[in-house]
Amino acid sequence: MPSFLALLDGESVDDELLVAVSRIASIIVPSGQTVPANCNHFVLVQDPSTDPDEVIAHLDNGAEKAIVPLSLAKNLIGTVPANRLFLLLDVANVSAVSDTLRSAISGVFLKTSSSDADLIDSVSRFFKGSTVHVLSSDQPSPSSIRKLAAVGASLILPTSQLTLGPSSEKKISIVDAFLAPLVSDRPDGLFPTVVSSDPHGGRTLGLVYSSQKSIAESIITGKGVYHSRKHGLWRKGETSGATQDVVRIQTDCDNDALEFRVVQHGAGFCHLDRASCFGDLDGLAALERTLAARLVDAPAGSYTRRLFNDQELLRAKIMEEADELCRAETKEEVAFEAADLLYFALTKCAAAGVSVKDIEQSLDKKAKKITRRPGNAKPQWSSKPEASKPPVPAPQAPSAPQSDPNVPIRMRTVDLAAVTPDERSKLLKRPVLRSDEMIAKVKPIVDNVRVRGDAALLELTAKFDKAQLDTPLLLPPFFPLPESQSIDPDVREAIDAAYANIHKFHAAQIDSAPLVVETMPGVTCTRFARPIARVGLYVPGGTAILPSTALMLGVPAQVAGCEQVILATPPRADGSISPEVLYVAHLVGAHAVLRAGGAQAVAALAYGTETVPKVDKIFGPGNQWVTAAKMLVQNDTDALVSIDMPAGPSEVLVIADELCNPAFVAADLLSQAEHGVDSQVVLVGASLPESTLEKIEEEVDKQARALSRVDIVRESVSRSLIVKADDANAAMTFSNEYAPEHLILHLRGASGWVSHVRNAGSVFVGPYSPESCGDYASGTNHTLPTNGYARQFSGVNTQSFQKHITSQEITAEGLQKLGPIVATLADCEGLQAHANAVRVRLGV
Repeated sequence: MPSFLALLDGESVDDELLVAVSRIASIIVPSGQTVPANCNHFVLVQDPSTDPDEVIAHLDNGAEKAIVPLSLAKNLIGTVPANRLFLLLDVANVSAVSDTLRSAISGVFLKTSSSDADLIDSVSRFFKGSTVHVLSSDQPSPSSIRKLAAVGASLILPTSQLTLGPSSEKKISIVDAFLAPLVSDRPDGLFPTVVSSDPHGGRTLGLVYSSQKSIAESIITGKGVYHSRKHGLWRKGETSGATQDVVRIQTDCDNDALEFRVVQHGAGFCHLDRASCFGDLDGLAALERTLAARLVDAPAGSYTRRLFNDQELLRAKIMEEADELCRAETKEEVAFEAADLLYFALTKCAAAGVSVKDIEQSLDKKAKKITRRPGNAKPQWSSKPEASKPPVPAPQAPSAPQSDPNVPIRMRTVDLAAVTPDERSKLLKRPVLRSDEMIAKVKPIVDNVRVRGDAALLELTAKFDKAQLDTPLLLPPFFPLPESQSIDPDVREAIDAAYANIHKFHAAQIDSAPLVVETMPGVTCTRFARPIARVGLYVPGGTAILPSTALMLGVPAQVAGCEQVILATPPRADGSISPEVLYVAHLVGAHAVLRAGGAQAVAALAYGTETVPKVDKIFGPGNQWVTAAKMLVQNDTDALVSIDMPAGPSEVLVIADELCNPAFVAADLLSQAEHGVDSQVVLVGASLPESTLEKIEEEVDKQARALSRVDIVRESVSRSLIVKADDANAAMTFSNEYAPEHLILHLRGASGWVSHVRNAGSVFVGPYSPESCGDYASGTNHTLPTNGYARQFSGVNTQSFQKHITSQEITAEGLQKLGPIVATLADCEGLQAHANAVRVRLGV
């Protein structure tokens, strides 16, 4: 409780005095007088005949409390909350207050001729649970303030009796009034002081010490001033520039410690240039700071800059996220969608110069209102009959925006000889994958399946795939298929041919014989392969038909000899799986087909459910939901599951010289561009003449317009890149730096350039090796590393489904030679038991 309250008593008051008082006390303003700007205030209503609605209007307009006479208070019970209502009372009328009224107020404004501590103590006990503030005819003094504080009361001081200067016979210094009840329990007389941030929800910035002198200067100047135990008076930011504006100074319940609520400027409070000595800001405070910085210096191409510049986009995102929040059901979903909405809402606030503090003040102002509107939604937002609500959409990649169909479909061009090293580095970068955000989105889904098993899996399949299933798992036989799911004979023949080629190539990769090496006489080391026992193969699907992915994953699993192969793919709306995928499941000997997609399928494979077997490794491409779920489960030790590789948008890099066929090159570029708007398509011209380059661009435009997915291609091609290189060597150097998923060589003597390839997922050599062949049927695998991971990862192959175990066998004679070496190294590392295991065998 503050040591005093200030009563605006009608006389002319210096604004500087009021501002200083507002830092340490609330101000009581009689009804009808002007309210000081930016000051916490109580309204004093002395006329008992005042209309109760007028009192409520004062509270609605921002008054913290209403102080009203006894008869008026009775008319406000049940309308004004107790924490907003004080009773104006003469000391002689205390006994007239009923129990009902005592429970309906939270404070008493007591008028008395004398601030007798014993009298006030008895009144405080009568109004137990309420604060007592005393307006006395006595001349105020620090002594009287201390006596009242000792019985839990505070003194009301008319502003005409307050001064910023030293105390006198007629006036008391506001500093003396504040300091009067303070008691230090330290030998040096200092007060422990917690400094907290006013705009950030009271986040603690640090712990310091204050002296009476430093407190006095802070009250008068409004700046953060403390006491250094080594250097004396410490004016925060005097040398660093990290100054503070003091908003409020208050004591703790024992009057032996302080809290300074401040607005921090500069780098922060901590000497380590952090916002707080207890760590940096987090949550909304950190987001606000980041957005404020981005408003000033966000890169031109960044998403945040785009939001700041495009108000229509920002408006659309706020409405979109609000809708998603309304549709969220689980605790995790609500938290996630609310976080998205807050991000876009605070972006709009930052653009408009609105701070979190401004929002808090608006919330506080709304909270002070006693009268309430009905709160009904406007007609355009009111609820509609359930049947008219659109279904919750399944997670999917954003569709490509429509562009003017008359504009030529063209790529952008750069010349390697003209770019700086920084610009070249940017050419190698892919779009930023916000994996942390996607992992946060999929975590509630994964956790739901992990905890609730089949029940969650069936619910999520109904929600995202619109399929009502009795069981998520299909068991063999998968073939022959029902008549209603027959396969076109030509398609079946093509699958059979592709299966034969893929099987032949992957069978040649098997590690059938152990590797045996005698490293020294009597010491034989062996490495042998064993299949991974249980594997999960994710095949994207739903409305799409992707037997090729089922082949690329199922065949090496079959060749490797995996004991259990679970193929997961989203069902169609009727719960069925495409017959082509089921036929492949039959060919590769899958043990079950999981009818589920997205993060929920990955979770079921990783943890297992009542019907779905847990696997040891998960393979397969998918959208960002699948990729994020794979990344999440591989890092969960409870899952004990690995994945094939990181994934990103599809990629192709084509190197072409003057002998290339422009139609072939354009077709290869478009075969990747149609995957999605985020597909990465790069043409590197090796001394490519402008005339040939123009023909390629003409072919791209011509062929793209004939495609059914032209809208997607138009968007992805506009983001694609033509890189001019001086010769084939420069082109190959750039390709190795880029590390593409697919590399196509339209070069003279193309096969000779394969030896120059250092980083690529798969290479397509010469004009008659389109990437499509590798995608479907040549025999190589199409599950390949993207996003530059071809520097570290191989594409899926037979050995991806195997693990390698080593063994060693040492004879007695071999140990005679090897043992001393081992013992010496063990001694060197201080591992005596290791050395002992050798020495007991050698008898030394």
